Amino acid sequence: MKTITFYVVALLCFVATRLNAQETFEQRAATIANNIERIAKEEKDSLKIEVDAVNQQLENNQLTQAQADVQRQQYAEKRAKNIEDRVAAEQQKLAELVQDKVDGKVVSKPSKRIRISIPGGYEEYPATDTVHNKAYDFKRTTSQFLFAIGANRMVNDGEIDTDNFKWNSDFYEWGVTWNTRMLKNSNLLHVRYGLSLQYNNFRPKDDKVFALVNGQTTLMPSGIDLDLSRLRIVNLVVPVHLEFDFGGKKTNGDKTYYPVQDGFRVGIGGYAGFNVKEKQIIKFENEDGNDVKQKTKGGFNANDFVYGVSAYVGIGDVALYAKYDLQTIFSSNDIDQNNVSFGIRFDIN
Repeated sequence: MKTITFYVVALLCFVATRLNAQETFEQRAATIANNIERIAKEEKDSLKIEVDAVNQQLENNQLTQAQADVQRQQYAEKRAKNIEDRVAAEQQKLAELVQDKVDGKVVSKPSKRIRISIPGGYEEYPATDTVHNKAYDFKRTTSQFLFAIGANRMVNDGEIDTDNFKWNSDFYEWGVTWNTRMLKNSNLLHVRYGLSLQYNNFRPKDDKVFALVNGQTTLMPSGIDLDLSRLRIVNLVVPVHLEFDFGGKKTNGDKTYYPVQDGFRVGIGGYAGFNVKEKQIIKFENEDGNDVKQKTKGGFNANDFVYGVSAYVGIGDVALYAKYDLQTIFSSNDIDQNNVSFGIRFDIN
């Protein structure tokens, strides 16, 4: 039955891909971003209804406080799992879309002429710089696929923890952004905004694991030789950056245009969102010589909401990237523990 279902889904995806073949990269990426936003809203709204019902039962003495807490936790875990599964499907669509673009199966913008609205009517511009043989988008707002990857670290009371975590503690982020040029006759000032998933991974040293002890999330010795120990915290966020693009303007005949991220650029801003998953994975070999993999979902008191600051500096589509969570990682720890990440990001037009 699973095999049949797989082929049916694959066939439907193939048909949908063919039907969408005439859509541009930006249109399909925007559709996926809207789907992700809709999924998050639907699951959050459903969770609110379920929690309100539990609270009402608690007020009517139909549940004890302990029973209400358990039910609320179960509903939260269920909705987080729903978001994870449904967003994963959209992530696969994004990966396929990017591959289609690489393979030349989807266009990024009209191939001959672009028609845009300006005060007082319409004006047409050539879609290609014949000198540099490069296509440019003349719209004030364009869309990009975002992917970032790099190192992830925990900051304890303002000090980066280099003693307890391995060098390959990492992060990655993917999503969709929109870039709007703010000035009519200048390429300097842009606003970049969007929707993305941030995956922050912590890999403890010395066979340690995360555990909840007296309400505190702390590192503890596992007592066994671990092949892998990793805590992953996933956040769905809305990033917003003020971007300074020093690429300048270009001309083609008597027309002036402003190519998107064609030169040196700097972005300063931040992000805000909520936690969708916290999961710890450990791998080890038992006494019988068999490989064992254990997963623990939830129960580490990760903060439900997250917000932070971020910045990037780069040339073209590639930039150095840094982000810092102003909200602490764990909700009930006595010391402030924040997340900081450094890496490289790609804003693919």
